Amino acid sequence: MPVDERMVKNIVQEVMAKMNINDSASGKHGIFKDMNDAIEAAKKAEKVVRVMSLDQREKIITIIRRKIRENAELMARMAVDETGMGNVGHKILKNYLCADKIPGTEDITTEAYSGDRGLTLVEEGPFGVIGAITPCTNPQETIFCNTIGMLAAGNTVVFNPHPQAIKTTIYAINMMNEASLEAGGPDNIACTVEHPTLDTSSVMMHHKDIPLLVATGGPGVVTAILSCGKRGIGAGAGNPPALVDETADIRKAAEDIVNGCTFDNNLPCIAEKEIVAVQQVVDELLHYMVTEQGCYLASKEEQDALIRTVMDEKGKLNRKCVGRDARTLLSMIGVEADPSIRCITFVGEKENPLISTELMMPILGIVPAKDFDDAVEKCVWLEHGNRHSAHIHSHDVERITKYARAMDTAILVKNGPSYAALGYGGEGICTFTIASRTGEGLTSAKTFTKKRRCVMVDSLCIR
Repeated sequence: MPVDERMVKNIVQEVMAKMNINDSASGKHGIFKDMNDAIEAAKKAEKVVRVMSLDQREKIITIIRRKIRENAELMARMAVDETGMGNVGHKILKNYLCADKIPGTEDITTEAYSGDRGLTLVEEGPFGVIGAITPCTNPQETIFCNTIGMLAAGNTVVFNPHPQAIKTTIYAINMMNEASLEAGGPDNIACTVEHPTLDTSSVMMHHKDIPLLVATGGPGVVTAILSCGKRGIGAGAGNPPALVDETADIRKAAEDIVNGCTFDNNLPCIAEKEIVAVQQVVDELLHYMVTEQGCYLASKEEQDALIRTVMDEKGKLNRKCVGRDARTLLSMIGVEADPSIRCITFVGEKENPLISTELMMPILGIVPAKDFDDAVEKCVWLEHGNRHSAHIHSHDVERITKYARAMDTAILVKNGPSYAALGYGGEGICTFTIASRTGEGLTSAKTFTKKRRCVMVDSLCIR
């Protein structure tokens, strides 16, 4: 049955109007005016969640998954309407990934050691109330990802979301608390404030009842949580390069790279941000990108205009450009592009600001390299030591191995689009908090636990 665009848009606008954050928050589960009140409510809920069985927690998570699926399109449209970023269809897919591929209680395991001196168990226990900072680029996806994992581990969570996505965040948090109540669990398993600010973030980071902090965002917010004296998990920036060598299937590489780069208008931090290709395949790669994959080949003058448009003189990104589609970006510099255009490309040096900067928009520069080793060196430089994500298209296993060791990233995708790393078209779990800076990698329920050892001396070994 075809989607009635006007009807869906009206529903989104009606929901957004009902969630006017200038009104009282009464009736909104998990939503508070004061951060201290939000933390206190989460602390009370945590006392209940901590002693719940894994089956009881999983029952809540099952209902959360169902509600995500039921509201996938509404929330996708809400996020795009509120933030102005991204692609509705791709956000729907991301919501389904959250519902289907984020691990729940099955991720919580116990180790056992048995021997002549008895039995030892190593269990994964909760931290308590976790404080989390979330971005506007993946607002509800990060909220869902964090809450499911943290709840599965026996924690509750207080969010300080990006103000640009507060209505979307409130809707998601209210929905998850309704799921908990429906499953017989407590309210306030996830909480936030009506008006998140730097002050509310500071209260959360320094509150005595929050032992663990999780930040998903840029380098500034990650540095802030790692500097406050508590355990911190930092999912920060990346500038993932895609290396293409002469052994690759160049036509497929062009398709995979452009598909990954344009997914949700390049908002995912794992998405291809630039290409480094050995010189002998640059022309062929560019040919397929332009003739088959909807790429617009920008002239030097248009590149200069884009630089002036998407960032200021200090290199700070223009928020009005982040997460916009290629045709919108081109229109900002006076170019009316064909409806088939979905990506902007050009050939340039690695120092070009459109290449060296993590733009989070579908602009994909190609850097030529004289050979494979030169390509690896350029990729390492472009990734800026974030150790976040990198991609390669090659059929030489030794080269892939060499690249993987040189990049040392939390994610490496070989011969596929970047979103395969999220379990979409590839194997593995999904997450939207990828902690490259602090080393946890793709976070899941076990990330939000602490190890506890229980030792029974000289007993319960029955072999």
